[in-house]
Amino acid sequence: MEKSRCGWCGTDPLYVAYHDTEWGVPVKDDDLLFEFLMLETFQAGLSWITILKKRENFRKAFDNFDYKKIAKYSEEKQLELLQDAGIIRNKLKVKATITNAQAYMKIQEEFGSFNNYIWGFVDGKPLQTSCKTLADVPANTALSDALSKNLKKRGFKFVGSTVMYAHMQATGMVNDHVQSCFRHKELK
Repeated sequence: MEKSRCGWCGTDPLYVAYHDTEWGVPVKDDDLLFEFLMLETFQAGLSWITILKKRENFRKAFDNFDYKKIAKYSEEKQLELLQDAGIIRNKLKVKATITNAQAYMKIQEEFGSFNNYIWGFVDGKPLQTSCKTLADVPANTALSDALSKNLKKRGFKFVGSTVMYAHMQATGMVNDHVQSCFRHKELK
């Protein structure tokens, strides 16, 4: 019998695997949190499947998502990235990734880890929702508004409320799997 899933993942094997194994699973590791934040930055205005299909290219192009290296990228490295057809070649998003890596490390210094900072917005535990259909799942919330505003105040770019809500969903800060999805109960 086929498992019931959230409708957004469709039937693409890459999307289904992402839905079944990653999306909504609580992420507390700073390296992985940065990877998701970086990918969400590049996703702004695009579909997530586009980013998933290019994820390994991003991994190679951006030094395995090593924010300490990314924070030091030179103009030359930025130009190299803008020539890489395997990633999203958006000058503003490339620059934002470097700026965000620098701001990320400042948050780590202040809070001990990025994990401590971001999970503090949900008191350290995933918010549980009870969405029956995809139409019930919000694009943003008052909480993602507050997180976005705080990150922007700290110098982050491309971290609007919708981007941050997607980040919260992806990293398990909120369980937005629809109730009929097998993952909803597993992640509760």
